[in-house]
Amino acid sequence: MSKNPFLHKMYKKLFEISTKKKGIEFSVDNEIGYGFYVGHPYGITINAKAIIGNNVNIHKGVTIGQENRGKRKGTPCIGNNVWIGVNATIVGNVVIGNDVLIAPNTYINCDIPDHSIVFGNPCIVKHADNATKDYINRAV
Repeated sequence: MSKNPFLHKMYKKLFEISTKKKGIEFSVDNEIGYGFYVGHPYGITINAKAIIGNNVNIHKGVTIGQENRGKRKGTPCIGNNVWIGVNATIVGNVVIGNDVLIAPNTYINCDIPDHSIVFGNPCIVKHADNATKDYINRAV
């Protein structure tokens, strides 16, 4: 991101226009690591306070959102090498570990350990070494 205030404002405006056109809601101020990949950029919502690690892939209809009350009040922190399938939802102050595959239509409101495959609602977690092998697109 440019430190020049004019370029920053211009970039921010172009970003807003392009995301609205695709129905994507996330902030230019999000903390997102390198290698972030969006498979199908439609209907995606990422809370401005969410933290996303390196080599994370997300797909159409994904929500990474805030919980406003209760023991999970806050926003998610997503680790490195995470693949998030179509229409998956991750909410609250949860930690998604490294090398995690989240299946389509999965609802997550709990911490997920490293090297896991997660599916369902409520989510079911299975340990799997190299869970995202051959799934991560354009890893850096």
